Amino acid sequence: MKPNIIFIVSDDLGYADLGCYGGRAAEFGLVSPHIDALATGGMRFTDGYSNSPVCSPTRFALMTMRYQYRLRGGLEEPINSKSKGSTSLGLPTNIPTLPSLLREAGYTTALIGKWHLGYPPTFGPLRSGYDEFFGIMAGGVDYFTHCSNKGDHDLYMGENSHREVGYLTDVLSKRAVEYVQQNAQQSKAGKPFFLSLHYTAPHWPWETRDDANIAPDVASNLFHLDGGNIHSYRRMIHHMDEGIGNLVDALRSQGLLDNSLIVFTSDNGGERYSDNWPLVGGKMDLTEGGIRVPWIAHWPNVIPAGSTSQQQCMTMDWSATMLAIGGGSPHPDFPIDGVSIADVLSDPAHQFERNLYWRMNHRQQRALRKGEWKYLKVDEHEYLFDITADARERANLAHRNPELFNLLREEWLAWNKTVPAIPEDATVSLGFSQKDMPQR
Repeated sequence: MKPNIIFIVSDDLGYADLGCYGGRAAEFGLVSPHIDALATGGMRFTDGYSNSPVCSPTRFALMTMRYQYRLRGGLEEPINSKSKGSTSLGLPTNIPTLPSLLREAGYTTALIGKWHLGYPPTFGPLRSGYDEFFGIMAGGVDYFTHCSNKGDHDLYMGENSHREVGYLTDVLSKRAVEYVQQNAQQSKAGKPFFLSLHYTAPHWPWETRDDANIAPDVASNLFHLDGGNIHSYRRMIHHMDEGIGNLVDALRSQGLLDNSLIVFTSDNGGERYSDNWPLVGGKMDLTEGGIRVPWIAHWPNVIPAGSTSQQQCMTMDWSATMLAIGGGSPHPDFPIDGVSIADVLSDPAHQFERNLYWRMNHRQQRALRKGEWKYLKVDEHEYLFDITADARERANLAHRNPELFNLLREEWLAWNKTVPAIPEDATVSLGFSQKDMPQR
């Protein structure tokens, strides 16, 4: 019987924010006990990446299983709220997606949470393969008013504006539990479901469940540059973790947990209050802190409990994996760039070479991960790092090993010719700079 598939995506989570990735406990206790339990009962990946160090480009790759650079909207860093009404900055409805192809393979599909791939009527989850949608269209909203940075109300049921009182993380978790309960019998009868649960946590504004009083103060600037701290940030992660625990309990109580693949990750590396140790950098950076993210997979029927994999992979590979596990096939007119790692899930020792490429308009960044090596360019500076020995990217080996440096540089240049160039009107939207806080 085909498994149910639950794809949980957090927002701007740091590599070491979770206990299972070395994160330390908060003053209230363990930050992520339920997510840690998924890792204990499943597989944790040490060298998994996001397709981009910023949110909407990664989501293009997640949905299409292709490099985000192939679509105009994927060249925005990221799509911002000014794109509302645009007919070009979004996920075109003619592109096959993970949910549309799984639906063809017999799945019921739903997105609960963040979309961030363009606005109706041109774009939207229901136009790109999801049977149901409950969540936000924008890149971020206030957790209590559910309004975007423009002040627009941005909570939807389908394509209709929806009003609901509640802390957004809890509202999304509750909807996910209800979805499992409503689809349990159908799943047992042979109609599995694909549930995308895309939280906004722990993305700004820095509001915990107890911070409704902050909402009026941040309404005009959700970047919340004068607020937040590590304590609030960890609480936000903990609220998400509690919701995930409730979702796992719902699967267990319905007898669905053993044959459900749960995948947890982040759309990119951490932001202001995150812990990325031992990595350097964060959101918007192609240093490891911006792109190396947690990847946890839990599927008791298949994945050995307590296993760890060093397989190098990125977001679109996981989407390709889910498509393969669900019995779907890529559309022949839209060949995918993602590579399935399904064999790794059943055999943690299985590994294969997987070159990973990135490109950013911001600071003209480039990166290629090839085995233990990484080629990196930031501004006019180029580097070669042995990532397995130097995850902090401090020892530039380009001059010591010029042949390898030039080889990787040429490989990146050759790959770059296979994707469209960045157009002059592509935007880079930075939430803060050195005038707001000191940088490393």
